[in-house]
Amino acid sequence: MRRALASIIAFLSSIVLASALSAPSRRATVCNGHAELCSRNYANVTVIGAHDSFSFSTDVLQLARDQEVDVPTQLSLGVRLLQGQAHVNELDGQLHFCHTMLTSRKLLFDGGTVVSYLQKVKTFLDANPNEVLTLLFTNPEGQNISTVWKPAFDAAGITPLAYVPPSVPVKQSDWPTLGQLIDSGKRVVVFLDSGADTSQVNFILPEFEMIWETPFSVTNASFPCSVDRISGPLATTDHSYMINHSLNINIIPIGSGVIVSDPAAAPTTNGVASILANVNNCVPLGANRNPQFLLLDFVNLGQAFQAAAQLNGLA
Repeated sequence: MRRALASIIAFLSSIVLASALSAPSRRATVCNGHAELCSRNYANVTVIGAHDSFSFSTDVLQLARDQEVDVPTQLSLGVRLLQGQAHVNELDGQLHFCHTMLTSRKLLFDGGTVVSYLQKVKTFLDANPNEVLTLLFTNPEGQNISTVWKPAFDAAGITPLAYVPPSVPVKQSDWPTLGQLIDSGKRVVVFLDSGADTSQVNFILPEFEMIWETPFSVTNASFPCSVDRISGPLATTDHSYMINHSLNINIIPIGSGVIVSDPAAAPTTNGVASILANVNNCVPLGANRNPQFLLLDFVNLGQAFQAAAQLNGLA
């Protein structure tokens, strides 16, 4: 009896094991809110980005603000690129997101520590497992990526979610699909504008070797398009690209001036007509591809997400 029972258990176990081995691997069926995007190359999806995402305030007298809503709200609206500029704060020795007069000709705005910011991002990622997010940070002081930047990602729990490409730079056509990133659990792509060295930190990627940008601090509402920043061995056509579609005004037009974002113009700037006109001007420079990123101020104003949906063939 015992021998027969053991044989039955062994037989059932073999069936369970065979079933597990033959079962298909997990596949995301909805990616960034749409099933159609799961099979789309990461660099072939146009997403809305929040410029200076940390710099939010509803106070109209806070001239240094670039957003009206906080990072969790930006993400809930559909923002899938978060951008920010960071400096080490001399008071506490920690890396903070902030503006400085010297490097950007903008008024000071301290957005808190990078760690606390990334913790909010992690909360969103945990609650939304089928979302791919890009983080693009500016490192004007060249802070060390091993001793200053990486610890912030580690402390916030972002590091295990960060995508590490097989080699760098990655051609626009060689990125995984959104579905592959989600299935792998590596659904956060991190770029740094300067100081990135993947031999030291393998998930912090050099932006301009893979992404070119249009000019920033634009004060011309027609947004003339040109390749403003690019580097590395890849051809321009092998880069994806980001359009800086945020309109600024010069409030002190003396010397180098002081430039601030223009919230009054944001509903028009972030309108479908303005965004698509800018894209149409840039497409010939981008190998006739749509931009990967549209970086905006005041993402809660206008119809930017409608414009992105049209560019992705979803509307």
